[in-house]
Amino acid sequence: MSQTQAMEHADSIRSQDPHNQEEEKKTKSRRPANTAFRQQRLKAWQPILTPKTVLPLFFIVGIIFAPIGGLLIWASSQVEEISIDYSDCHKLEANGTAEDIPGSKVDSYFKKSNYTGGIAPTWQRNESFELVDSGARIWTNTCTLMFDIPNDIGPPVLFYYRLTNFYQNHRRYVKSVDPDQMMGKHRSNDSIRSSDCDPLRVDDESGKAYYPCGLIANSMFNDTFGPTLVKQNDDESYTMINKGIAWDSDRELFKKTEYTIHDVVPPPNWRDRYPGGVYSEEHPIPNLHENEPFQVWMRTAGLPTFSKLAMRNNSHSMTAGRYRLVIRDYFPVTEYGGTKSIFISTRTVMGGKNPSLGIAYVVVGGFCVLMGAVFTATHLIKPRKLGDHTYLTWNTDQPTTATTTGRAARPGEA
Repeated sequence: MSQTQAMEHADSIRSQDPHNQEEEKKTKSRRPANTAFRQQRLKAWQPILTPKTVLPLFFIVGIIFAPIGGLLIWASSQVEEISIDYSDCHKLEANGTAEDIPGSKVDSYFKKSNYTGGIAPTWQRNESFELVDSGARIWTNTCTLMFDIPNDIGPPVLFYYRLTNFYQNHRRYVKSVDPDQMMGKHRSNDSIRSSDCDPLRVDDESGKAYYPCGLIANSMFNDTFGPTLVKQNDDESYTMINKGIAWDSDRELFKKTEYTIHDVVPPPNWRDRYPGGVYSEEHPIPNLHENEPFQVWMRTAGLPTFSKLAMRNNSHSMTAGRYRLVIRDYFPVTEYGGTKSIFISTRTVMGGKNPSLGIAYVVVGGFCVLMGAVFTATHLIKPRKLGDHTYLTWNTDQPTTATTTGRAARPGEA
């Protein structure tokens, strides 16, 4: 047998060996499929930026953004509001005369003035026993604010309270609530002890669970505002309600509880409103499904300065005049360096007063127009010659130096 015949015979044997056939299959399986995606033959489009395409884009963005920003600023300017910081009202002389509120604590904006009173806002502190919602009588400070509304505003008219330096976004504070308890489910004391309501889970003295438990509920803003703002020198008054202030989605998170008055006790900061610090037939467990101020408070704010809706009037205008508002002053803020204010405001289709968004639109629109004008002038005065994109060759076939057998050609080979 010749050498050539021997080699052919060996190749035939190797090709019939199952092990060699399996290796060939493995080698072929590693090859990418011959598809447009696997072989990077998908269609693509890449814009070529030229002055004819870029310069009109600058002007289009500017022409669109600037009017939108102007409309947003105009809408914000239609909102009328007054804010009064009453944090230091408790420092006034008890049962004294009314004093002018420092100008730094009052901020207001109204479109026009039809009222000629022109008297500075005043405040007055009184001490007395007050009858609270639960029927209990407690000793409290009362802060009476008197201020002018120079022209008719609303409807609607929205009444907020505003707190500063109050960090509701603290992780431990946000977690300190039991969702099942808020949904009205009867939670045993043992289950509450293992809940996220730490550190206000169970009362050590009675061994009963707090309802509602947790830090958020215990620290609820408890200043109360007279729902009626009395108009001085007139029999007219303006009444607001605390219904319709919570989101519908929030109301679904709170249900009437299955607890009885013997199962739970009020949180520590609620006990002044419940005689003996317990729930009773005369002072029953609150129905959180109907308690919208509580629902508003439980939606924690993301920033240390925030406003929460307390009352509203959707149907009547607040006429020009001087109003008196009585506030039962319970909530302490000076201990942690915070402030509290009342905030009366109207609204537009864009919401409350917030010119920042409109200013941003105007700035972006003006910047685009300015840059478009600069680039246009530069292109006209000193144009730059453009390259011919037909010479771009990234998608052309490249010649290969490999031979038909897949072996690199040697020098001198044809």
